[in-house]
Amino acid sequence: MDLHLKNKVFLISGGAAGIGAAISLGLAQEGAIPVILGRSQPDADFWAKLQAIQSQSFFIQTELTDEQACVSAVQKTVEQFKRLDGLVNNAGVNDNIGLTSSTDLFRQSLEKNLVHYFVLMREALPHLRETLGAVVNIGSKTAVTGQGQTSAYAAANGGRMALTREWAAALLADGVRVNAVIPAEVMTPLYARWIQSFENSEEKLAQITSKIPLGKRMTTAEEIADTVVFLLSPRSSHTTGQCVFVDGGYTHLDRALT
Repeated sequence: MDLHLKNKVFLISGGAAGIGAAISLGLAQEGAIPVILGRSQPDADFWAKLQAIQSQSFFIQTELTDEQACVSAVQKTVEQFKRLDGLVNNAGVNDNIGLTSSTDLFRQSLEKNLVHYFVLMREALPHLRETLGAVVNIGSKTAVTGQGQTSAYAAANGGRMALTREWAAALLADGVRVNAVIPAEVMTPLYARWIQSFENSEEKLAQITSKIPLGKRMTTAEEIADTVVFLLSPRSSHTTGQCVFVDGGYTHLDRALT
């Protein structure tokens, strides 16, 4: 299926690692141009792989909690490519800021996990209106299931889902579509480090995967990316305001199945 993405330009926050990296590669494979925003330079092997697929791939070093840095990143993208066709709000971290944490830490977590979604969207919007662009917000099951001891991250992800619906409603007349993809258990480098923090890491992983209904396995980053790329494409031209759970049934299927 031709997704009609050739030479279209997409901003991806946190697009050089984990789910974000898979999205960047997926877009490049469809002929699109990924513009990655991140705090650190991309891993050399990843960057070489991405450049081999799409030589116009672009990286802008950006501290996403710095509003002016986000504003500048959008400006640089449009200066470089003269257009912007889509935005993937992806960057964030499950930082375990729970009910025993300070209010300052709670606010800082929202800055890391939610506020830059708003800032990038606001700055990208004039350009997305011109191209009838598309937006995908990456969320987390924690918004609907909870996790325990991660109040700020759960709140941020609830906000991501709410903003998806709000922006979709607000931009109907502009033809700008906004959707969200909600993962549950995805094996990323960050997730792998979390698993390794347990004394019996293999047992912990087996315990988690046993509760994933479809296939009793983790979702891959590529499976998340495939859905994101489709939602960004004109092939999903009448889909907006949706929160799509790509999780092997983890969030919504009957627990009796596991």
